[in-house]
Amino acid sequence: AVGLRVVTEALRELTLPAGEGPSGRGGGGPAAEVTAVSQASCEDVLLQTLSCKLAAHHEKLRQDPVTLALGKLRNSMLAQLAWPMSSDDVVWSFVAELLVLLLCLKQTMIDVLAQFTPPKPNPRSPECAPPLSPDTLSILQQKTVQSALQFVVTLGICSHLLPGVGIPLGCRSEFAATVEKVVGDSMPASGTWRLLNVTQVLLSIAEHPSLESLVFTRHLGDLMASLCQLSYSSTKDQRKASPGHSAALKGLTEEEQRACQEALRKMLDQVYQPNVIKELLILQGGAKVVRARGGSAQAMLKAPAWLRRVCGQFLSQALMKPHGVQAVVRGIVEGAGAGPAGGECAEAAAADWRKCDTVARILASCPQQCLCVGDYYRHVCPQVLELLHIRDALTARQFQRVATTTLLSMVREQPELAAGHLLGPLLAPLVTCLRTRGMGEESGKVDVELVGELELTRCVEDVYKVCVVGNDPVPRLMETVQMVIPAVFNLHCFTKQGVSHLRSTCLEIILWFLQKSEKQIALVMLKRLAGLLPMDPLLRPLYRFTAGSEGGVRLVAKEQESDDDEALYGTVCWEQWRAECLVDVLSSLQESSIAGDFFIECLKGLVSFAGENDCSPAPGCTGAVPDLEQQQLITVQLVAVMCERIGHSVFSNTVQVIEFIMATLKRSCTSLVHRTEEVVEAQALSMGMGLVAAMLGGAVPLTASDFVALRPMLPLLEQLSALHPDPVIQELASDLRITIATRGAFSSETVSKAAHTTMGKKTQSVSRSTDGGRAEEAGAGTRDREVPSPGRDGNPEGRSNSTSNFQHILQAAFDPEESTRAAALRTLTHMIQQRNPDALSNQEKVLTVFLENLNHEDSFVYLSAIQGLSVLSHVYPARILPQLLNEYQVSSQQAEKTRSVETRMKIGEVLMRSTRALGEMASHYRDQLIHVYLMGTKDVDSCVRASSLSNLGELCTWLDFALGPVIHEVTACLSAIVKTEREAEVRRAAVLVVTLLLRGLCEKALQVLADVLLELYRLLKFAVRSDVDQLVQLHAQLALEELDSVIRGILFPEEKLEKKITVLP
Repeated sequence: AVGLRVVTEALRELTLPAGEGPSGRGGGGPAAEVTAVSQASCEDVLLQTLSCKLAAHHEKLRQDPVTLALGKLRNSMLAQLAWPMSSDDVVWSFVAELLVLLLCLKQTMIDVLAQFTPPKPNPRSPECAPPLSPDTLSILQQKTVQSALQFVVTLGICSHLLPGVGIPLGCRSEFAATVEKVVGDSMPASGTWRLLNVTQVLLSIAEHPSLESLVFTRHLGDLMASLCQLSYSSTKDQRKASPGHSAALKGLTEEEQRACQEALRKMLDQVYQPNVIKELLILQGGAKVVRARGGSAQAMLKAPAWLRRVCGQFLSQALMKPHGVQAVVRGIVEGAGAGPAGGECAEAAAADWRKCDTVARILASCPQQCLCVGDYYRHVCPQVLELLHIRDALTARQFQRVATTTLLSMVREQPELAAGHLLGPLLAPLVTCLRTRGMGEESGKVDVELVGELELTRCVEDVYKVCVVGNDPVPRLMETVQMVIPAVFNLHCFTKQGVSHLRSTCLEIILWFLQKSEKQIALVMLKRLAGLLPMDPLLRPLYRFTAGSEGGVRLVAKEQESDDDEALYGTVCWEQWRAECLVDVLSSLQESSIAGDFFIECLKGLVSFAGENDCSPAPGCTGAVPDLEQQQLITVQLVAVMCERIGHSVFSNTVQVIEFIMATLKRSCTSLVHRTEEVVEAQALSMGMGLVAAMLGGAVPLTASDFVALRPMLPLLEQLSALHPDPVIQELASDLRITIATRGAFSSETVSKAAHTTMGKKTQSVSRSTDGGRAEEAGAGTRDREVPSPGRDGNPEGRSNSTSNFQHILQAAFDPEESTRAAALRTLTHMIQQRNPDALSNQEKVLTVFLENLNHEDSFVYLSAIQGLSVLSHVYPARILPQLLNEYQVSSQQAEKTRSVETRMKIGEVLMRSTRALGEMASHYRDQLIHVYLMGTKDVDSCVRASSLSNLGELCTWLDFALGPVIHEVTACLSAIVKTEREAEVRRAAVLVVTLLLRGLCEKALQVLADVLLELYRLLKFAVRSDVDQLVQLHAQLALEELDSVIRGILFPEEKLEKKITVLP
């Protein structure tokens, strides 16, 4: 039997350069070879070397006993060949000998594999690798086979290709250039026959799995060129290439051409498709100039027309195959270095956007071989969308860029086809979120998943890649994306309620659409998102978003609410949250004018509502009134949230400020016409006219276009000067009208004074409210009631004025107007903080004032009273805290006569704030506070019990080691409440006390709670396992986690790397 080593050694002796093989040793070495080259041309040296190699090889086969078996195998291979070996052409004889040896190598590998019996695996060492197959070639043997294949392809295929078919030999290597000179430019008479034989033998060799990769890895393009020439070139083309042998040339028969065509198709289907695409593009390439190995420039001939046509057909067929688009992209892009192996060139290839755009243009244009554009889009578009989902980090950037550019090009060139085959599948999950009609009613199932997490995540990410990354607002794309923006906004609102990686993606999509759309379209979309305009389609109430397990979102069917009140409450909360999310979106658009334009549109809506409020609806139009009221509520809410979160920065130019003032003036005029003006509208009118005066007074440099924008304000000012009851407003409106009409040429003293007042430049004293130092609205009118400011103790006269002001403040604290009363309470709070002598000497009166205002129903008033009581108890705790505790601990029977339950809970809020303000000083009043709180836990009313426990938890947070003497009483109280209390709110508060207790003590918990820690742990475990309320279980679990973190911090303290320097005595 012939071994692999014998065959590979024979191939190695034939392919090694002269002087390196066994026959060349001792013959002078490299010096003798250089001398030979200097005496003869390179072509003669090549022919002489090949002849010597063949003679030595034949001699060894006859005489060497080691190669006798190889000689027999060689003779058997020769008998199977359909063409003779004898020839006067040395080059062809050398190629034929290599082909025979390669056939012998293939047969030897088949024989040794057939005789191989794999040993049984050793159970004692299962980790050992199985033995290699006997037909496996070593690295040296693979190099030898590759050298032989290179000789065969260079001498047997490339030298017989027609001009323009494949890469010329002169552009490959110096050896190939020498071969080109030896063979000549013309094809010999037997060139087609030799090309056919060599190609058939190489394809036969490639049938073996171990030799297939060696053949197709480096020589795929040459084999494709050979098969294309044999299959599709005519005899006329060959005669043009070899005019000297035109009479002797004979073309292939039809049967041989069909066999070659079948072999070509089989090879194209068998080989890795990106490599096929790359080689087809090379074969189809036009004329260009390349740099040869010797340094000289050489022009590559343009491929023949028949070859370009054939390659185009194969490229079209490859593109229409499954995953054909990806193969085309890989075939073009992987050549830049970002292929499967990656490498340092991956980033450079990703930055080569020109190549990606070229691929995109190829994919977007329908090939000529495709008869119907619709069929092409139907096959290619799904594959283009698949490119967006590539996860390989090395190729994802390129593939996504190609997919994005291709999609945008298709949408631009064929909008209708792209909408059906690209945009439809791309946006399908988002459309499902909107158009889920009848699905829940038909199924009747709850929590049925309508859109999965992965599907929805992919959809949002794909839209982001196409729209935001692609950043090309194609009209058809904008129209289609506009339909799903409500779904994206609903998804954004849901993700802001928790943690999701889709939040920023949804926000970027919404911002991109608003910035790229026309102003009117963007405003209409904002109104739809806010609920001011109807949205169709709209997310059905029977469907909702839920969090996914991977940080995404799912769309599921929910159970219909049986309670109408709960459903209404949920709807109101959701609408309020949508308004806040919409304002957050607008706050990200402050660089553009969209936020300001939308704010002005909302103000104009308020003006229209003001005009319609007084109009009584017709008897048959009663159904439209709730819609009008709902729109008005939404508009007011939007304006309020935008003023709170965005503020004055919502306006980006002077024109928007002017439109804002005009909307304010229109609303005031409408109120005057219908006689519905209120205090807030009067203040807004004063503010608007003050802004106009400030602008005309030089606060903002006005241009000619700004004065043009101010001109529509003239009729409104004229109407105000005629209808407003306040003469000051009438005079200011008339003067402003004259100033605008004269473009600032005339300005009265009234306008200048109002401008200075608005800009804060008024010389005389301006009354300020004590609510954070906000100036009162001035310039156009003053308030009917003002809270006097406390005087300063500079002299006896100032002292008397201060006392008088203090009395006025006490009287204002009982004013019927809520705003005046709240301002007085905050003034008193400020005086207490500043240690005002009048407040110090009248503590009992101030305390009484605050306590009486706790009963007020307006939140602005009683919250001001709560703040004042907390400050008073913090400044004078020894005198005020006992009185507050007495008010708090009244019994339920006494509460009906003295303090209501609501008032007691407000006093509890005061005590909590006071404890927090006292901080560590709260331990001085420990006994008084704990006594009242423990008594409060036995109150009849559950709200008071919960309030007492909440205050107890806040107190335990600050006591630290002072908690030790009373810890048993506190623990017994908490244990009894958790185990016996019926109200869930009280049990929640009791468990919260344990959480606050552990959080306040931190690492001191083991020392302070040493006697009761086990009892508290058992109590928490009891709440987790036995309590029926889920929130109680949640609070108990949080307390256990707090306890776990405390114990872990004690057992495993954080290591600190500190450098200690010790000074020796």
